[in-house]
Amino acid sequence: MFFPAAFYFLVYAAISFLFPFLTLFYQSVGLSGSQIGLLAGLSPLVSLAAGPFWTGAADATRRHKAILTFAIVGAGGAALLLSRQTQFGWLIALLGLYAFLSAPIFSLVDSATLSMLGERRERYGRVRIWGTVGWGVMAPVAGDLIERFGIHWAFWGYAILLGIGLIIALNIPFHRIQAGGSFRSGMRALLTNRRWMLFLLMVFFGGIGMSSINNYLFIYMNGLGAGEGLMGLALTVSTLSELPVMFFGDRLLRRFGARGTLCLAMAVIGLRLLLYSLTSLPWVVLLIQLLHGLTFPAIYLAGVSYADQSAPPGVKASAQGMFGSALMGFGASAGGLIGGLLLQSLGAAGMYRVIGLIIWAALLLFAILERSSRAKAASSDQSE
Repeated sequence: MFFPAAFYFLVYAAISFLFPFLTLFYQSVGLSGSQIGLLAGLSPLVSLAAGPFWTGAADATRRHKAILTFAIVGAGGAALLLSRQTQFGWLIALLGLYAFLSAPIFSLVDSATLSMLGERRERYGRVRIWGTVGWGVMAPVAGDLIERFGIHWAFWGYAILLGIGLIIALNIPFHRIQAGGSFRSGMRALLTNRRWMLFLLMVFFGGIGMSSINNYLFIYMNGLGAGEGLMGLALTVSTLSELPVMFFGDRLLRRFGARGTLCLAMAVIGLRLLLYSLTSLPWVVLLIQLLHGLTFPAIYLAGVSYADQSAPPGVKASAQGMFGSALMGFGASAGGLIGGLLLQSLGAAGMYRVIGLIIWAALLLFAILERSSRAKAASSDQSE
Protein backbone atom coordinates (compact mmCIF):
# COMPACT_ATOMS: atom_id res chain seq x y z
CA MET A 1 0.00 0.00 0.00
CA PHE A 2 3.00 2.27 -0.41
CA PHE A 3 1.74 4.14 -3.46
CA PRO A 4 -1.72 5.11 -2.14
CA ALA A 5 -0.21 6.16 1.19
CA ALA A 6 2.45 8.25 -0.58
CA PHE A 7 -0.20 9.80 -2.81
CA TYR A 8 -2.35 10.85 0.15
CA PHE A 9 0.73 12.28 1.86
CA LEU A 10 1.75 14.37 -1.15
CA VAL A 11 -1.69 15.62 -2.18
CA TYR A 12 -2.73 16.65 1.33
CA ALA A 13 0.67 18.32 1.69
CA ALA A 14 -0.12 20.19 -1.53
CA ILE A 15 -3.53 21.21 -0.19
CA SER A 16 -1.91 22.57 2.98
CA PHE A 17 -0.07 25.05 0.75
CA LEU A 18 -3.12 26.28 -1.12
CA PHE A 19 -6.46 26.06 0.65
CA PRO A 20 -5.72 27.74 4.00
CA PHE A 21 -4.12 30.70 2.20
CA LEU A 22 -6.69 31.23 -0.56
CA THR A 23 -8.76 33.74 1.40
CA LEU A 24 -5.60 35.69 2.24
CA PHE A 25 -4.82 35.79 -1.48
CA TYR A 26 -8.33 37.08 -2.22
CA GLN A 27 -7.93 39.69 0.50
CA SER A 28 -4.52 40.72 -0.89
CA VAL A 29 -6.04 41.52 -4.31
CA GLY A 30 -8.66 43.75 -2.71
CA LEU A 31 -11.81 41.60 -2.69
CA SER A 32 -14.61 42.41 -0.24
CA GLY A 33 -15.93 40.00 2.37
CA SER A 34 -19.00 39.17 0.30
CA GLN A 35 -16.85 38.50 -2.77
CA ILE A 36 -14.57 36.23 -0.73
CA GLY A 37 -17.65 34.45 0.61
CA LEU A 38 -18.95 33.89 -2.91
CA LEU A 39 -15.64 32.36 -3.99
CA ALA A 40 -15.49 30.22 -0.84
CA GLY A 41 -18.96 28.87 -1.56
CA LEU A 42 -18.39 28.31 -5.28
CA SER A 43 -15.86 25.49 -5.13
CA PRO A 44 -17.97 23.01 -3.10
CA LEU A 45 -20.99 23.60 -5.34
CA VAL A 46 -19.00 22.93 -8.51
CA SER A 47 -17.39 19.85 -6.97
CA LEU A 48 -20.81 18.56 -5.96
CA ALA A 49 -21.77 18.18 -9.62
CA ALA A 50 -18.32 17.58 -11.09
CA GLY A 51 -17.40 14.62 -8.89
CA PRO A 52 -20.22 12.31 -10.08
CA PHE A 53 -19.66 13.47 -13.67
CA TRP A 54 -16.00 12.47 -13.73
CA THR A 55 -16.33 9.24 -11.71
CA GLY A 56 -19.28 8.18 -13.89
CA ALA A 57 -17.20 8.84 -16.99
CA ALA A 58 -14.34 6.82 -15.51
CA ASP A 59 -16.60 3.85 -14.76
CA ALA A 60 -18.28 4.02 -18.16
CA THR A 61 -15.04 4.16 -20.15
CA ARG A 62 -12.87 2.18 -17.71
CA ARG A 63 -10.18 4.82 -18.12
CA HIS A 64 -9.78 5.67 -14.46
CA LYS A 65 -6.06 6.34 -14.59
CA ALA A 66 -6.33 8.54 -17.71
CA ILE A 67 -9.04 10.67 -16.12
CA LEU A 68 -7.08 10.88 -12.86
CA THR A 69 -4.00 12.04 -14.78
CA PHE A 70 -6.03 14.65 -16.65
CA ALA A 71 -7.60 15.86 -13.40
CA ILE A 72 -4.26 16.24 -11.61
CA VAL A 73 -2.57 18.07 -14.50
CA GLY A 74 -5.61 20.28 -15.01
CA ALA A 75 -5.93 21.14 -11.32
CA GLY A 76 -2.27 22.15 -11.07
CA GLY A 77 -2.47 24.27 -14.21
CA ALA A 78 -5.71 25.96 -13.14
CA ALA A 79 -4.19 26.80 -9.75
CA LEU A 80 -1.19 28.49 -11.39
CA LEU A 81 -3.48 30.47 -13.70
CA LEU A 82 -5.57 31.51 -10.70
CA SER A 83 -2.49 32.96 -8.99
CA ARG A 84 -1.99 35.45 -11.85
CA GLN A 85 -5.47 37.00 -11.68
CA THR A 86 -6.73 39.97 -9.68
CA GLN A 87 -10.10 40.62 -11.32
CA PHE A 88 -13.12 39.10 -9.60
CA GLY A 89 -14.71 37.80 -12.80
CA TRP A 90 -11.59 35.91 -13.86
CA LEU A 91 -11.15 34.57 -10.32
CA ILE A 92 -14.67 33.13 -10.42
CA ALA A 93 -14.07 31.49 -13.81
CA LEU A 94 -10.70 29.99 -12.92
CA LEU A 95 -11.76 28.83 -9.46
CA GLY A 96 -14.76 27.12 -11.05
CA LEU A 97 -12.43 25.46 -13.58
CA TYR A 98 -10.10 24.35 -10.79
CA ALA A 99 -13.00 22.89 -8.76
CA PHE A 100 -14.35 21.09 -11.84
CA LEU A 101 -11.00 19.51 -12.70
CA SER A 102 -9.92 18.58 -9.18
CA ALA A 103 -13.27 17.08 -8.08
CA PRO A 104 -12.62 13.39 -8.93
CA ILE A 105 -9.06 13.08 -7.63
CA PHE A 106 -9.77 11.66 -4.18
CA SER A 107 -12.82 9.64 -5.23
CA LEU A 108 -10.80 7.80 -7.87
CA VAL A 109 -7.86 7.10 -5.57
CA ASP A 110 -10.17 6.09 -2.70
CA SER A 111 -11.85 3.55 -4.97
CA ALA A 112 -8.50 2.15 -6.09
CA THR A 113 -7.26 1.96 -2.50
CA LEU A 114 -10.35 0.08 -1.29
CA SER A 115 -10.03 -2.31 -4.22
CA MET A 116 -6.38 -2.96 -3.36
CA LEU A 117 -7.27 -3.63 0.28
CA GLY A 118 -9.90 -6.21 -0.68
CA GLU A 119 -11.13 -8.02 2.43
CA ARG A 120 -9.04 -5.73 4.63
CA ARG A 121 -11.06 -2.61 3.82
CA GLU A 122 -11.32 -1.69 7.50
CA ARG A 123 -7.64 -0.76 7.24
CA TYR A 124 -8.47 2.12 4.88
CA GLY A 125 -8.07 4.64 7.71
CA ARG A 126 -4.50 3.49 8.29
CA VAL A 127 -3.70 4.30 4.67
CA ARG A 128 -5.67 7.54 4.56
CA ILE A 129 -4.01 8.79 7.77
CA TRP A 130 -0.87 9.53 5.73
CA GLY A 131 -2.82 12.42 4.25
CA THR A 132 -3.20 13.83 7.75
CA VAL A 133 0.53 13.37 8.31
CA GLY A 134 1.32 15.10 5.01
CA TRP A 135 -0.84 18.08 5.93
CA GLY A 136 0.68 18.33 9.42
CA VAL A 137 4.28 18.05 8.25
CA MET A 138 3.99 20.49 5.37
CA ALA A 139 1.65 23.14 6.85
CA PRO A 140 4.38 24.93 8.86
CA VAL A 141 6.75 24.70 5.88
CA ALA A 142 4.08 26.28 3.70
CA GLY A 143 3.48 29.05 6.20
CA ASP A 144 7.19 29.83 6.49
CA LEU A 145 7.77 29.88 2.72
CA ILE A 146 4.76 32.11 2.10
CA GLU A 147 5.78 34.46 4.90
CA ARG A 148 9.28 34.73 3.43
CA PHE A 149 8.59 34.81 -0.31
CA GLY A 150 5.00 35.89 -0.75
CA ILE A 151 1.47 34.57 -1.20
CA HIS A 152 2.13 33.23 -4.72
CA TRP A 153 4.15 30.40 -3.20
CA ALA A 154 0.83 28.97 -2.03
CA PHE A 155 0.09 28.16 -5.68
CA TRP A 156 3.59 27.07 -6.67
CA GLY A 157 3.95 24.78 -3.65
CA TYR A 158 0.61 23.20 -4.48
CA ALA A 159 1.49 22.64 -8.13
CA ILE A 160 4.94 21.17 -7.38
CA LEU A 161 3.69 18.68 -4.79
CA LEU A 162 0.72 17.75 -6.95
CA GLY A 163 3.13 17.05 -9.82
CA ILE A 164 5.11 14.65 -7.64
CA GLY A 165 1.81 13.09 -6.60
CA LEU A 166 1.03 12.48 -10.27
CA ILE A 167 4.17 10.33 -10.60
CA ILE A 168 3.01 8.27 -7.63
CA ALA A 169 -0.56 8.00 -8.99
CA LEU A 170 0.69 6.44 -12.21
CA ASN A 171 1.81 3.43 -10.14
CA ILE A 172 -1.58 2.87 -8.46
CA PRO A 173 -3.54 0.00 -10.06
CA PHE A 174 -7.22 0.51 -10.83
CA HIS A 175 -9.76 -2.29 -10.86
CA ARG A 176 -13.38 -2.21 -11.91
CA ILE A 177 -15.76 -2.25 -8.92
CA GLN A 178 -19.09 -3.91 -9.57
CA ALA A 179 -22.20 -2.74 -7.71
CA GLY A 180 -25.28 -4.75 -6.87
CA GLY A 181 -28.55 -4.60 -5.00
CA SER A 182 -31.94 -3.00 -5.60
CA PHE A 183 -31.10 0.64 -6.15
CA ARG A 184 -34.62 2.07 -6.61
CA SER A 185 -36.26 0.46 -3.61
CA GLY A 186 -33.20 1.09 -1.46
CA MET A 187 -33.14 4.78 -2.31
CA ARG A 188 -36.86 5.06 -1.59
CA ALA A 189 -36.34 3.52 1.84
CA LEU A 190 -33.35 5.76 2.53
CA LEU A 191 -35.06 8.99 1.49
CA THR A 192 -38.14 8.22 3.60
CA ASN A 193 -36.04 7.43 6.69
CA ARG A 194 -36.75 10.47 8.90
CA ARG A 195 -33.94 9.79 11.34
CA TRP A 196 -31.47 9.58 8.45
CA MET A 197 -32.68 12.86 6.95
CA LEU A 198 -32.53 14.56 10.37
CA PHE A 199 -28.98 13.24 10.75
CA LEU A 200 -28.06 14.76 7.38
CA LEU A 201 -29.57 18.10 8.43
CA MET A 202 -27.31 18.15 11.47
CA VAL A 203 -24.33 17.20 9.32
CA PHE A 204 -25.22 20.16 7.08
CA PHE A 205 -24.95 22.53 10.06
CA GLY A 206 -21.67 20.88 11.01
CA GLY A 207 -20.44 21.60 7.48
CA ILE A 208 -21.35 25.27 7.92
CA GLY A 209 -19.32 25.46 11.13
CA MET A 210 -16.29 23.68 9.71
CA SER A 211 -16.39 25.75 6.52
CA SER A 212 -16.32 28.99 8.50
CA ILE A 213 -13.20 27.73 10.26
CA ASN A 214 -11.46 26.38 7.17
CA ASN A 215 -12.15 29.42 5.00
CA TYR A 216 -11.69 32.30 7.41
CA LEU A 217 -9.33 31.20 10.18
CA PHE A 218 -6.31 32.86 8.59
CA ILE A 219 -8.16 36.13 7.98
CA TYR A 220 -9.15 36.02 11.65
CA MET A 221 -5.56 35.29 12.75
CA ASN A 222 -4.23 37.99 10.44
CA GLY A 223 -6.51 40.46 12.21
CA LEU A 224 -5.01 39.37 15.53
CA GLY A 225 -1.51 40.14 14.19
CA ALA A 226 -0.36 36.56 13.56
CA GLY A 227 2.19 35.87 10.85
CA GLU A 228 1.99 33.13 8.25
CA GLY A 229 4.40 30.98 10.27
CA LEU A 230 2.04 30.93 13.25
CA MET A 231 -0.84 30.21 10.88
CA GLY A 232 0.99 27.16 9.54
CA LEU A 233 1.72 26.02 13.09
CA ALA A 234 -1.99 26.32 13.89
CA LEU A 235 -2.71 23.86 11.09
CA THR A 236 -0.10 21.46 12.44
CA VAL A 237 -1.64 21.53 15.91
CA SER A 238 -5.12 20.83 14.53
CA THR A 239 -3.77 18.03 12.35
CA LEU A 240 -1.98 16.34 15.24
CA SER A 241 -5.23 16.43 17.21
CA GLU A 242 -6.82 14.27 14.49
CA LEU A 243 -4.45 11.33 14.93
CA PRO A 244 -5.77 9.86 18.21
CA VAL A 245 -9.39 10.33 17.12
CA MET A 246 -8.74 8.51 13.85
CA PHE A 247 -6.86 5.67 15.51
CA PHE A 248 -9.34 5.17 18.35
CA GLY A 249 -12.52 6.23 16.57
CA ASP A 250 -13.99 2.73 16.93
CA ARG A 251 -13.95 3.17 20.72
CA LEU A 252 -15.62 6.56 20.43
CA LEU A 253 -18.41 5.08 18.33
CA ARG A 254 -18.88 2.14 20.70
CA ARG A 255 -19.15 4.52 23.65
CA PHE A 256 -21.51 7.14 22.19
CA GLY A 257 -22.90 5.62 19.00
CA ALA A 258 -22.93 7.45 15.67
CA ARG A 259 -25.63 9.96 16.61
CA GLY A 260 -24.06 10.61 20.01
CA THR A 261 -20.66 11.15 18.39
CA LEU A 262 -22.25 13.64 15.99
CA CYS A 263 -23.80 15.53 18.93
CA LEU A 264 -20.42 15.61 20.68
CA ALA A 265 -18.77 16.97 17.54
CA MET A 266 -21.44 19.66 17.10
CA ALA A 267 -21.10 20.78 20.72
CA VAL A 268 -17.32 21.07 20.32
CA ILE A 269 -17.65 22.96 17.01
CA GLY A 270 -19.89 25.53 18.68
CA LEU A 271 -17.46 25.83 21.60
CA ARG A 272 -14.50 26.19 19.27
CA LEU A 273 -16.16 29.01 17.30
CA LEU A 274 -17.16 30.89 20.46
CA LEU A 275 -13.65 30.59 21.88
CA TYR A 276 -12.26 32.11 18.67
CA SER A 277 -14.62 35.05 19.08
CA LEU A 278 -13.47 35.71 22.65
CA THR A 279 -9.69 35.73 22.30
CA SER A 280 -7.46 38.60 21.22
CA LEU A 281 -4.11 36.78 21.54
CA PRO A 282 -2.75 34.92 18.51
CA TRP A 283 -1.04 32.18 20.53
CA VAL A 284 -4.32 31.26 22.24
CA VAL A 285 -5.57 30.09 18.84
CA LEU A 286 -3.04 27.24 19.04
CA LEU A 287 -4.73 26.00 22.21
CA ILE A 288 -8.18 26.24 20.63
CA GLN A 289 -6.91 24.23 17.66
CA LEU A 290 -6.47 21.24 19.95
CA LEU A 291 -10.26 20.86 19.84
CA HIS A 292 -10.14 20.09 16.12
CA GLY A 293 -9.84 16.34 16.64
CA LEU A 294 -13.33 16.24 18.15
CA THR A 295 -14.86 18.29 15.33
CA PHE A 296 -14.36 17.29 11.69
CA PRO A 297 -12.81 13.82 12.29
CA ALA A 298 -15.58 12.96 14.77
CA ILE A 299 -18.28 14.09 12.32
CA TYR A 300 -16.66 12.06 9.56
CA LEU A 301 -16.45 8.91 11.66
CA ALA A 302 -20.05 9.32 12.80
CA GLY A 303 -21.31 9.98 9.28
CA VAL A 304 -19.53 7.08 7.60
CA SER A 305 -20.70 4.73 10.35
CA TYR A 306 -24.33 5.92 10.39
CA ALA A 307 -24.58 5.93 6.60
CA ASP A 308 -23.52 2.29 6.54
CA GLN A 309 -26.01 1.42 9.31
CA SER A 310 -28.93 3.29 7.71
CA ALA A 311 -28.52 2.30 4.07
CA PRO A 312 -30.38 -0.74 2.72
CA PRO A 313 -28.38 -3.20 0.59
CA GLY A 314 -27.58 -1.79 -2.81
CA VAL A 315 -27.43 1.90 -1.85
CA LYS A 316 -24.64 2.03 0.73
CA ALA A 317 -22.37 3.99 -1.62
CA SER A 318 -25.22 6.40 -2.34
CA ALA A 319 -25.70 6.94 1.39
CA GLN A 320 -22.00 7.75 1.77
CA GLY A 321 -22.35 10.19 -1.11
CA MET A 322 -25.34 11.87 0.54
CA PHE A 323 -23.36 12.24 3.75
CA GLY A 324 -20.37 13.71 1.90
CA SER A 325 -22.60 16.11 0.00
CA ALA A 326 -24.30 17.34 3.18
CA LEU A 327 -20.97 17.94 4.93
CA MET A 328 -18.51 19.01 2.22
CA GLY A 329 -20.89 20.11 -0.51
CA PHE A 330 -23.98 21.95 0.67
CA GLY A 331 -22.66 22.60 4.19
CA ALA A 332 -19.27 23.84 3.03
CA SER A 333 -20.82 26.06 0.36
CA ALA A 334 -23.36 27.59 2.73
CA GLY A 335 -20.68 28.12 5.36
CA GLY A 336 -18.43 29.90 2.90
CA LEU A 337 -21.20 32.22 1.74
CA ILE A 338 -22.72 32.93 5.16
CA GLY A 339 -19.29 33.40 6.69
CA GLY A 340 -18.30 35.92 4.03
CA LEU A 341 -21.45 37.99 4.56
CA LEU A 342 -21.03 37.95 8.34
CA LEU A 343 -17.32 38.74 8.00
CA GLN A 344 -18.13 41.87 6.03
CA SER A 345 -20.84 43.08 8.41
CA LEU A 346 -19.58 41.91 11.82
CA GLY A 347 -15.86 41.20 11.43
CA ALA A 348 -14.16 37.87 12.07
CA ALA A 349 -14.91 37.66 15.80
CA GLY A 350 -18.57 38.55 15.27
CA MET A 351 -18.84 36.02 12.46
CA TYR A 352 -17.53 33.21 14.66
CA ARG A 353 -19.78 34.22 17.55
CA VAL A 354 -22.94 34.16 15.44
CA ILE A 355 -22.13 30.87 13.68
CA GLY A 356 -21.15 29.26 17.00
CA LEU A 357 -24.54 30.17 18.47
CA ILE A 358 -26.29 28.87 15.33
CA ILE A 359 -24.51 25.52 15.74
CA TRP A 360 -25.57 25.23 19.38
CA ALA A 361 -29.14 26.19 18.47
CA ALA A 362 -29.17 23.48 15.78
CA LEU A 363 -27.84 20.97 18.32
CA LEU A 364 -30.63 21.88 20.75
CA LEU A 365 -33.24 21.47 18.00
CA PHE A 366 -31.72 18.11 17.05
CA ALA A 367 -31.92 16.93 20.67
CA ILE A 368 -35.58 17.96 20.91
CA LEU A 369 -36.54 16.27 17.65
CA GLU A 370 -34.52 13.19 18.57
CA ARG A 371 -36.35 12.88 21.88
CA SER A 372 -39.69 13.35 20.14
CA SER A 373 -38.79 10.68 17.59
CA ARG A 374 -37.85 8.22 20.31
CA ALA A 375 -41.06 8.94 22.23
CA LYS A 376 -43.18 8.30 19.12
CA ALA A 377 -41.31 5.07 18.42
CA ALA A 378 -41.82 3.90 22.03
CA SER A 379 -45.52 4.79 21.88
CA SER A 380 -45.91 2.91 18.62
CA ASP A 381 -44.25 -0.18 20.09
CA GLN A 382 -46.55 -0.11 23.14
CA SER A 383 -49.68 0.24 21.01
CA GLU A 384 -48.71 -2.82 19.05
